[in-house]
Amino acid sequence: MTAAPEAHEPVASAGTEVPEPVEGTGSHARTSTPVPILQPGVGFVPGDHYLPATPATVMWGRLPCAADAPALEIGSGESVTFDTVSHEGILDDQGKDPLAFFAAHGVPADHVLDDAIEIAASVARDPFADGPHVVVGPVHVRGARPGDLLKITVETLTPRVPYGVISNRHGKGALVGELPRGEHNVSVFAAVAEREGVLHGTLPIVEGDDPIVAFPLAPFLGTMGVAVAADERPHSVPPGTHGGNIDINLLVAGTTLFLPVQVDGALAYVGDPHFAQGDGEVALTALEASLRATLRFEVIPADAARAAFGEVTGPLVRTPEHLVPTGMDPDLDAAMRACVRASLALIGGRWGMDEHLAYAYLSAATDFDISQVVDIVSGVHARIREADFAEIPSVEPVPLASAHEGGVA
Repeated sequence: MTAAPEAHEPVASAGTEVPEPVEGTGSHARTSTPVPILQPGVGFVPGDHYLPATPATVMWGRLPCAADAPALEIGSGESVTFDTVSHEGILDDQGKDPLAFFAAHGVPADHVLDDAIEIAASVARDPFADGPHVVVGPVHVRGARPGDLLKITVETLTPRVPYGVISNRHGKGALVGELPRGEHNVSVFAAVAEREGVLHGTLPIVEGDDPIVAFPLAPFLGTMGVAVAADERPHSVPPGTHGGNIDINLLVAGTTLFLPVQVDGALAYVGDPHFAQGDGEVALTALEASLRATLRFEVIPADAARAAFGEVTGPLVRTPEHLVPTGMDPDLDAAMRACVRASLALIGGRWGMDEHLAYAYLSAATDFDISQVVDIVSGVHARIREADFAEIPSVEPVPLASAHEGGVA
């Protein structure tokens, strides 16, 4: 295992004045701490490797491309523990000073992440040209080649702090022109509390009151991706065939994401950590908050990938119950059509079902959910129950490290 670095000393903040609190700032943090504060290098690191979020290992607002050097190189089958950092609380419209921003919500200074402070103070970002997301990586996975699939298994997702932020800003969201009311942006602070042994996000009914509305946390990474085959870094907001900001809330611990590899080594990255998100993500952001994420990376050779799933041209999610193909397009109707086509291709490729019968099956048995409608490119994902096809032999996607083994299920 790669040794975890020692926690670095807090870096001086950027010194930018924090705007006055506005509508939607939410309630202050409680004094109790339902989760430990996971500063860089502190606490349990379960992965084979550890990749902290430092100015040398992150990009802010852009995604890796073919020209980028890896921050880490691993073998197929190895796991990496990432410290991810939420962009909420460090953005320019929030003062770019997380110590001051979170202090205004009652968060003690030692509960603000050192890496968030350092990134806000020292990592370059153009707020007019770049996205908001902090991404960690890229990770070179030996043996990955264009045409292969990169299998990313989400093993653990641990909150690093007991709070997060939900924002509606920049004239974006599902109700552009209606909300937020007025010219200002709205950032809602949400403290985490324990309810009957389960962590919940909390909100008040009326601004400034006690937080009595509680919803369970279901952490996931909004951004997981591979580098594009180009020499220019993509914007971090719109998702695509490379993955990126797909915002599919099914990707909790115990699930898997398959991505078509575009460059040698895949150059994988993660970011945009969430504590909870509803399908649609209508206000613009989810409950955005930093996570410690352990992911396992495996290379599925092209032939094995086609035998298991047919031709996969975009992100494919697998949960314990479902295969989840995706469709993406700036137009939501077009994204829906793309998802239906991907679903037909998957059912035909994996189980050999005639197209017209697969179309009938999807209409009768499959839910199509809106992943999000706020990231320039809208997303739709389908939930195909694998149990419905239990009587049909299928091939499992055998990773590169174990390609000599059999794969018939």
